[in-house]
Amino acid sequence: MNLIIIDYGAGNIQSIKFAFQRLGVDAILSDDTATIQKAEKVIFPGVGEASSAMNKLRKSGLDNVIPTLRQPVLGICLGMQLMCNTSEEGNTKGLGIFDTDVIKFNSGLKIPQIGWNKIEHLKSPLFKDLNEDFIYMVHSYYAPNCNEAIATSTYGLEYSAALQKNNFYGTQFHPEKSGEYGAKVLENFISI
Repeated sequence: MNLIIIDYGAGNIQSIKFAFQRLGVDAILSDDTATIQKAEKVIFPGVGEASSAMNKLRKSGLDNVIPTLRQPVLGICLGMQLMCNTSEEGNTKGLGIFDTDVIKFNSGLKIPQIGWNKIEHLKSPLFKDLNEDFIYMVHSYYAPNCNEAIATSTYGLEYSAALQKNNFYGTQFHPEKSGEYGAKVLENFISI
């Protein structure tokens, strides 16, 4: 399988690579447009701050490439958030793939939300043979529950734990850090 992890300097790349290796898939890191476009599957990781990460995408031209991809694409955490219209973090314009905006959790909550949280209302091939369970979250910003939500979670309010539009998927949680459950999500993504 030709699986590419987009390397744009804002990702939790090694843990994702190891998660796929455990599934028998050697993922390749790349920031090369042609290589990414030819991939069978693409992972769009992300850790850090939205405006800085978006600036890195713009400098490399990947902000124009990612929305045009036709193969299955999985955005993880900040990667998913950057696929939305905007983010309150750094007043950032996103890629506009998912028709929702990313907003900050209410100041009454302890942020970032770190730890295991229940995932509910599963509806996508990404969650094939999975039931509601606990997944690993680390985030201060979230996409509200919306039409493109394929799973939700609750932290003070219900929000999108995963999104899907056409060939684009996104998880707010970290499947690579969510044990057997997360491994099954990644395996399901490979099978899509």
